[in-house]
Formats: sequence, structure tokens, C-alpha cells
Amino acid sequence: MNRWIILAIIVALGIAALAWSERHPVEVNFTPEALLYFVADSEWELSRLPMRVTRLSDQEEIDIGNRLAAKVSAGRLGPNRNHQQKQQARLVEDYISRVGGRVAAHAERKLPYKFHYIPDMNFVNAFALPGGHVYIGAGLVALMDSEDELAAVLGHEIEHIDHRHCAERVQLEARLERIPLGELAQIPLAVFEAGYSKDQELEADSEGTKLAVAAGYSPLGAERMCETYDRLYQEYVRHAESPQEELSSVAIAAIQGYFRSHPLPSQRIEQIRRLIADNHWEGLTHERDLEVADIFRTERAERLHNAVK
Repeated sequence: MNRWIILAIIVALGIAALAWSERHPVEVNFTPEALLYFVADSEWELSRLPMRVTRLSDQEEIDIGNRLAAKVSAGRLGPNRNHQQKQQARLVEDYISRVGGRVAAHAERKLPYKFHYIPDMNFVNAFALPGGHVYIGAGLVALMDSEDELAAVLGHEIEHIDHRHCAERVQLEARLERIPLGELAQIPLAVFEAGYSKDQELEADSEGTKLAVAAGYSPLGAERMCETYDRLYQEYVRHAESPQEELSSVAIAAIQGYFRSHPLPSQRIEQIRRLIADNHWEGLTHERDLEVADIFRTERAERLHNAVK
């Protein structure tokens, strides 16, 4: 019944807007592209209306996230090659959990946020699951120079949860695939790794940066992370070059897939710089060292050494 009421309201508003436009004509440059964007945006918003009406409870979202997280543990988080690497992975995960906990304390929704490290240099990404689980790959951490950059990335993923982007993705997949609520752990993890709409990604950038600043980090971390994305985009997507680096073909393919589902880095940089100016954060320039940087320097050196053999 609620859906029919909402549909009736939308139709009524559309008729009213049409009547107003007939009486107040405005000259505009109309293009087919504008029509396509309007249809796409309207379709996205209409697809979200039923989810807003039938929103998952926090506990339902947490339960679904926990079941999905069990799948990640069974797949992505396999054993490392030796005892030393296992110790290093634990050190990195503990560090990520400390930084993530500091940032998550400022999120609007008080969920049981948990932070996980995927010790795979080919995984140049981070993703979130509904209910509070956040994952980040070794390949992405290896690109960072400061803790502030790590805080910005974790803040971005926290906001995908905080703003219910993850929960809405679950509901959309459930509706499209006709999956019962109790069987939502069947949803492929790639659905959450793939990214969200352009507006949701930009929202996560903006709100995630605010979380990081509230936790005492510099917004330059977010800006410099987006500049790193721009470098990767120029090298591996726009010009499709292959510099002599330690990146594998698997990592390069992952980077190219990432940019197919995210806004252009230049747009993200522009938004962060505007956010800094609007909030008068220009003085927040002190960045903290990345405590685990030596682990990744050693890893890079070993990979380069092995490549030369």
C-alpha cells in the first residue's frame, strides 16, 4: 500500500510540474544526453524508494554483514607464506583497526565496526560490507605515505555503511535476484567490491574526509590519496602505459576495474579541495607517519629483487 501512495504522490508532483512549466516556459538547450541522464537518475531514485520504505533494521544489517564476512574469511584471508609474514599481517591489521576505530567513533550510526586487512599485494582496493565490516588490501596500503591517507580511505568505506549504501545494495540485489532475506549471504562479494553510483562515491569521499578530520587527521590525506588515484588512472587507464614498477598484471587489471566503477580522480580531487576551502581547513596540514611503512618498503624491495632474478 505504501508503494502505491508514493507512486501516486510522484505522479501528482509530475503533473503539477508539467502544468507549471506550461505557464512559465523557459528556454533551454535540450540534448539527447540530458534526457538520458534524467532517465538514468530517475530510474535510480525510483529503484531506491521501496528500500527506503522497507529499510533493514540495524540488527538485520549486522547479521547479514557477519554472514558475508564469514565468506571473506574463508576466501580472501588465507594463510601467508611463512611465520614472519603472518606476524606482519597481524601487525598491519592491528594498526588498521586502531586507525579505523578512531575514525568510526565519529560516524553517525553506532555500529560494531570491524577492520580487516587482506594481505594480498594484488588487491589494490578497499570495500565495506553492511553492518560494519571494512576491508583494505595490501596493494592499496602500499601506495600510502601517511596515516592520514589511511584514515581517509577507511572513512570513505565507513560512510558507505553509515549512509546505508551497502544495505541498499543488499536490498537491490535481493530484489533483482529474488533472494529471501534469510539467504542474503548468497550475494557475491564482488557486488560490494565493485563500487557504487557516482553520487554515492562522491558522498563517501566528502563525508569520509569529515570523519577523518573529526578524528584529528589532516584533510590533505584525502587529497593526496585522490592524487595517487589520478596517477594510477593516467598510467594504467588513460594512457594504458606499463611503467617499470613492481605491479603485477593482476594488480593492473584490478586498478583498471576500479576506475570503471568510480568517478574520475580529477573530479574527486576538485571536490576535496572545495571541501577544504569551504570548511577553512587550510591550516590542517600536519600528517602522521604511516607506522607500517617499513613493512611495505621491504615487500616492494623483495618483489623488485625477485623480478630481476
